[in-house]
Amino acid sequence: MLGTPLLNVLALVAFILIIVVTGGVFYLTLVAWNYRRRQEQEK
Repeated sequence: MLGTPLLNVLALVAFILIIVVTGGVFYLTLVAWNYRRRQEQEK
């Protein structure tokens, strides 16, 4: 029975990591898009 709480904690950590990584990818994509758009406006 000790394995169940450990699995719950690991599942929660995995879920949080997925959210953090997805947010990071979204943020970097947004920054790159803004940078490219600004570069095009300067031309």
